[in-house]
Amino acid sequence: MNNVLILVDSLDDWKPYSKTNSILTVSDYLKYKSSGKDRKLVINLSNDYSYNSEGYYCSLLAQTRGHKVIPGVDIINKVEAGTGIRMDSSLQKLCYQWIQKNDITDDLWYLNVYFGTCKEKGLERIARFIFENYPAPLLRVTLNTRHKNQIENIQFLPLSSLNNEEEDYFANALDLFNRKVWRNPQASKSARYNLAILYDPNEKFPPSDKKALHKLLELAKKMDIHAELLTEEDATRLMEFDALFIRTTTSLNHYTFRLSQLATQNGLAVIDDPQSIIRCTNKVYLKELFEKEKIPAPLSMLLFKSNVNSYEEITEQLGSPFILKIPDGSFSIGMKKVNNKEELDEALKVLFDKSSILLAQEFTPTDFDWRIGILNGEPLYACKYYMAKGHWQIYCHYASGRSRCGLVETIPIYQVPRKVLDTALRAASFIGKGLYGVDLKMVNDRAIVIEINDNPSIDHGLEDAILGDELYYRLLNNFWRILDIRRF
Repeated sequence: MNNVLILVDSLDDWKPYSKTNSILTVSDYLKYKSSGKDRKLVINLSNDYSYNSEGYYCSLLAQTRGHKVIPGVDIINKVEAGTGIRMDSSLQKLCYQWIQKNDITDDLWYLNVYFGTCKEKGLERIARFIFENYPAPLLRVTLNTRHKNQIENIQFLPLSSLNNEEEDYFANALDLFNRKVWRNPQASKSARYNLAILYDPNEKFPPSDKKALHKLLELAKKMDIHAELLTEEDATRLMEFDALFIRTTTSLNHYTFRLSQLATQNGLAVIDDPQSIIRCTNKVYLKELFEKEKIPAPLSMLLFKSNVNSYEEITEQLGSPFILKIPDGSFSIGMKKVNNKEELDEALKVLFDKSSILLAQEFTPTDFDWRIGILNGEPLYACKYYMAKGHWQIYCHYASGRSRCGLVETIPIYQVPRKVLDTALRAASFIGKGLYGVDLKMVNDRAIVIEINDNPSIDHGLEDAILGDELYYRLLNNFWRILDIRRF
């Protein structure tokens, strides 16, 4: 049987579309005996998902059989319960601009979403957002014409209700969603696992350079893993894969977090998983964690926009100078070094525009930071990240937009001071079992943790300088191990 199954109530429902070996009726799927080891993607196109219907039980049994299924029972229940979602301010603005541009005057209007795509030019981001929150083949979204909070209701769109034009669009969207649907499963030997590598080709400071990404693709092929580079625009294809490796900078209020959630909810092995993103991308969380678990870290305190923040009170606790950070900054962005009251006032004015809470931290100058890469609780690589020449940070950013950084020296694990290694491993153990980069400084013979990164740099010729190809094999083998455990 094909690795992709499309379930329909009746074979007649598929008559408008091209023939494929993937089609099965919902009743036949319910009778299907699973081996327990077959990995399938089930696209449930039943016209009826109501509780206790055959369509409902197909999604329920698919999850029991270990198949990835769209929509899952949780999504069916979510839609049936009328659980709403709210777009962020940028999507609400985009939606309202589209309403005005297209002269939508009715109080309510409708958007059909086909596997996260739509026919309406300019609303593609909104269609993807809805799919990320309601992964289902066909959705009908009711919207209002207000300037914000436009989503009124989300319902399933029956396959049988599509007109000729909509059928054509649906077929194209299905092809984009999973390109295996129209393939003959015997045409070529399929890989054991499929790995999606999410990246942003336009990112200024990506966690992996192009050579590292292509090294992953090259070695994955040797391991019988089909790996493919995906961008945000390819997000609707996510369920085609068994695993997701995020190689673009993560953030909570960002598509990377939403896709990590979507992949996790649908049974993919994920690095970075949602919990790791939540824990690592916010320095306020890390401050509390370090204090609770007694992990050595620089002295720090929280500053609130609603409070009066006195230079004297801060320096009494942290000394002078000290560092101000936004909670979710990365690559030395969103940080200010404060030497006096005037610099504090200026820094607060700039940074409080980005966050209502800031982290003030004692200044601990060193020539370099240690970076310990950790995978599944084991050290993967160790580097010394030197400060940019004449600067107090690893990256020096200029107002012109130009940046420069310090040198990177990769060190064999056995040469890393024991205190640094043990502290890094202990700190990462409170985050999870994923891939982390722990930044530390050695101050007065004491290892202190600066932060833990869920999306650490792996650049060709730098972090892989000691292990070479072995570093990428270890990363890929980690996915293989997780998937094998789930499979068997």
